[in-house]
Amino acid sequence: MNLRRDVFQAIADPTRRAILLLVASQSMTAGAIAANFNTARPTVSKHLQILTECELLAQEQNGREIYYHLNPEKIKEIADFIEPFRKIWDDRFNKLETIMKKYKSNK
Repeated sequence: MNLRRDVFQAIADPTRRAILLLVASQSMTAGAIAANFNTARPTVSKHLQILTECELLAQEQNGREIYYHLNPEKIKEIADFIEPFRKIWDDRFNKLETIMKKYKSNK
């Protein structure tokens, strides 16, 4: 049985978020990515597999090397989902700031 991985479970892991940040600026091989972590290469490979299954990373073969790069469309889907929540929190913090300014001026 092949379960579809959830993109939010994938980005919940700090190592996978770090991998996404690494490949955001340039395509990298699995070895180059693994060199940035103090874990075994098979562990990093599993993270890459999960990110690829979630379509957050795409693979591109160049000769014998496989390069991983960010899938901006999938990242945009995440950002679009999170945007309404960001607006809610911005509004709440703005209201709190207004209350705090009023409280300070009354002292």
